[in-house]
Amino acid sequence: MVAVEPNTRKRVLRVIFVSLLLDLVSFTFILPLFPSLLEFYRNSEAGSEAQSTLLSRVLGGLNAYKSAFAKPIDSRYDIVLLGGALGSLFSLLQAIASPVIGHLSDSYGRRTALLASMAGNIVSVLLWVVAVDFRTFLASRVVGGLSEGNVQLATAIATDISDENSRGSTMALIGACFSIAFTFGPALGAYLSSIATVAANPFATAAGVSLFLILTETVYLYFFLPETLPSSTAAKADANKKTAGPAPVRRTNSHFLLNLVHFTFLLFFSGMEFSLPFMTYDLFQYGSGKNGRLLGFVGLVASILQGGVTRRLPPLLTVRVGVAACLLAFVLLGRLTTVGSLYVAATCLATTSATVVSGLNTLSSFEAAEGERGGKLGVLRSYGQLGRGLGPVLFTSVYWWAGREVAYNMGALGMAVVSLLVFAGIKSPAGSLKRMPASEKKEL
Repeated sequence: MVAVEPNTRKRVLRVIFVSLLLDLVSFTFILPLFPSLLEFYRNSEAGSEAQSTLLSRVLGGLNAYKSAFAKPIDSRYDIVLLGGALGSLFSLLQAIASPVIGHLSDSYGRRTALLASMAGNIVSVLLWVVAVDFRTFLASRVVGGLSEGNVQLATAIATDISDENSRGSTMALIGACFSIAFTFGPALGAYLSSIATVAANPFATAAGVSLFLILTETVYLYFFLPETLPSSTAAKADANKKTAGPAPVRRTNSHFLLNLVHFTFLLFFSGMEFSLPFMTYDLFQYGSGKNGRLLGFVGLVASILQGGVTRRLPPLLTVRVGVAACLLAFVLLGRLTTVGSLYVAATCLATTSATVVSGLNTLSSFEAAEGERGGKLGVLRSYGQLGRGLGPVLFTSVYWWAGREVAYNMGALGMAVVSLLVFAGIKSPAGSLKRMPASEKKEL
C-alpha cells in the first residue's frame, strides 16, 4: 500500500465526512415525505381527463397484489406500499449501478467517478424540484438510483487512505454519517415541506434545499478532494522511478461469502425495517409522529454506538455483535406486547445499524488488492442493495399471508442462518487484529 501522510489522511477524512454528511442529509429529506408526495400526485391526477395515468396503473397493480392476501390490507396503506415499491426500485437500480461505478473508479480514479456520480445526483434532484406530476418524480428516482455512488466511493476512498490498523475506525466514521443524517435529515425535510413556495409543487422548498446541499457538496469535492486511487498517487509520488506492482493480497475470506452474507442479512433486515410501521400501527396505533420518534431513537443510539464503540472493535467482532442483536430483535418483535419491549427491540436494531454493514465493508476491503477495491466494494454493495430491494416485498407478503409471529419467526430463522455464516464461516483477516492484545485475539 502507498503510504499516506498523516496530514493528508486527516484532510481527506474531513472532506469525506463533510461531503457524505451533506449528501445523506439531502438524501433523507424525502424519506418522511413519500406518503404526502404520493398523496399529492394521486389527488392532482384525480381530475385528469386521461383515461389512465402512470400512477393510476401502478396503484391498480398494487391493489391487485393486495387482494391476493388472506388478511385484508387497510386502504390507508396504499400510499405506504407504493412508497416501499419506489424504495425497492431505487435499491434494485443501485444493485445494477454499484459494480459499474466501482469499476470506473478503479480505472479512472475515485475523484473522477465521484464527480460523475454527483452530476447524476444533481439531475435527479433537479427533476424533483420541477416534478409537478408523478411521471417526472419517478424519473427523478430512476436517475438517482442509477447515479448514486457517494457511499461506496467514500468507502473506497477511506480504504485507500487507511492502513490495516485504522481501517475499522475509518469505516465507522462513514457509518456515523449515516446515523447523524438519519437522525436529523428526515425531520428537517418534513419541516421544509411545510413551507410552500411553488403552488404546482408544494415540496419544491425541500427539493430546492436538497439541490443546494448537493451543489455545495459538488463544489466542495471539486476543490478539496484529491485523487486517492493508489496507482495514481504512486505515479505522482514516484514519477521518475520504476515502481513495483501492488503487493498481492493474502485472502482470508472469499468475496462470495462476504457478498452472500451482505445479501442475506439485508434481505431480512430491510424487510423488518419496512414492516415496523405496520406492526406498530396494528399493536399500538402509532401514527407517523410516534413512528418518527421511534426511528429517531434508533438513529440516536446508533450514532452514539458508532462514535464510542464500533470504531474501537475489530470488524469481525463488529459484524458478530450486529447479527446477534438483529436475531434478538426478530425474536422480540414476534412476541412483544408493550411499548417498553418495543424500545428494547429498537435498541437492538440500532446496534445492528451501527455495526454490520460497516464491518462487512471493512472485511471486504481487507480481501481486495489496491487496483480492485472500488470494484469489489461495488459488488458487495450491489448484493446488499439487491437484498434491500427484495426484502420489503417478500417480508411484508409473509406478514399479511401468515401474520406477525410467523413473519418475524421466519426472519429470526433467516438471521440464525446469517449468524451461522458469520460465526462459523468468516475469519478475521490478520491485519484487522494488529491493534488488539494477544489475549483478545485468541478469543476471536
